[in-house]
Amino acid sequence: MITMQFKNTYYAVCTLTAMLLIWQPATAQIKTLAGKNISMAEMDDFLKKEMDSLHIPGLSIAIINKGKIVYNRALGTGNVALKTVLDTASIFEAASISKPVFAYFVMKQVDKGLLALDTPLYRYMPYADISKDERYKLITARMVLSHQTGFPNWRYFEKADSTLNIKYGELYLKFTPGTGFAYSGEGYFYLAKVLAYLNGKTIQTLDSVFQSQVAEPLKLKPFYFSGNTYVKMHKISGHKNGKAFEKKWPVSFPEQDSSWFGAAGGLHTNATTYARFLVAFMKNKGISQESMREMLTPQIYLPKDHQSYKEDKDFAWGLGIALKETPFGTLYEHGGNNGDFQSGFLMDKKSNWAFVFFTNCDKGKELNKKLQSLLLQSKKQ
Repeated sequence: MITMQFKNTYYAVCTLTAMLLIWQPATAQIKTLAGKNISMAEMDDFLKKEMDSLHIPGLSIAIINKGKIVYNRALGTGNVALKTVLDTASIFEAASISKPVFAYFVMKQVDKGLLALDTPLYRYMPYADISKDERYKLITARMVLSHQTGFPNWRYFEKADSTLNIKYGELYLKFTPGTGFAYSGEGYFYLAKVLAYLNGKTIQTLDSVFQSQVAEPLKLKPFYFSGNTYVKMHKISGHKNGKAFEKKWPVSFPEQDSSWFGAAGGLHTNATTYARFLVAFMKNKGISQESMREMLTPQIYLPKDHQSYKEDKDFAWGLGIALKETPFGTLYEHGGNNGDFQSGFLMDKKSNWAFVFFTNCDKGKELNKKLQSLLLQSKKQ
């Protein structure tokens, strides 16, 4: 009886906390990047219509104006079959918007003098997976974070050119490192292994360093690159084609499990917490001014026939983040796609404006376009 009473009290507190976190005054306004006001009710209606239209089961979203979270919602269900209700404690897969967070973590190591951006990574830790190709010794942290390694995105999902005679599952180089752009999670995995080595950890224990150096100082929870009991309790289900898609953990290697630090797409969090990270980022907290400049400086420019430029107007890549060409100047963004979870954010660092969202389905890319259309609109529209 005492146990049941405790449980009821616990859930009541959690529910009240969630309500307080998402509550905003009825008179509060959201501002588009151009300064147009949108009421909370208008935003709620917009999201409801888009979720219904796109068949999005669950959504976590936050909007930042002038460095403060002014809008924060957890909407829908965590599992269409079980009809579980989302709240602000619900955990999503961040997918590839894990990469800017990992890049920030890398720059902490740079600031500490543990790692140099332009020192070849093999000098810290040789990589047996690609040792047969000596060109890999050119790879640096800067190349990894700006996708210039020449690695495929993932060796098990991107087949090598048949002329290379690469066996399935072998790591390979598409081009000489530093001579082109190729979006790659493999590079992030290698760099995570280097960071683990430099910190006296393994890929299975690196998250403890991330927690102590990033998550805890910035008061970010949940914000985990590896699984744990808390994640297991609060993680919702992903969906594909309108149906719950159950998997144990997002993996890119046959032997991978939830203990691995998923630098490229393994962050588990929600919009509330990720928005707090963006606020800290925009206010230059936690890393040096020089490291911040490096992250936001174009490291490689994309040709105008590149898919990222044609679809998203991303004209260059910084360290862990894309640079977007807009009428408002350069904005910073990243999208995430684990198939059954999709996400994205857009940020204007000059005005401390941003939005971030997470979906537990395969319709996040379409929602991102609708959000950008709404939140970048001018006063005249």
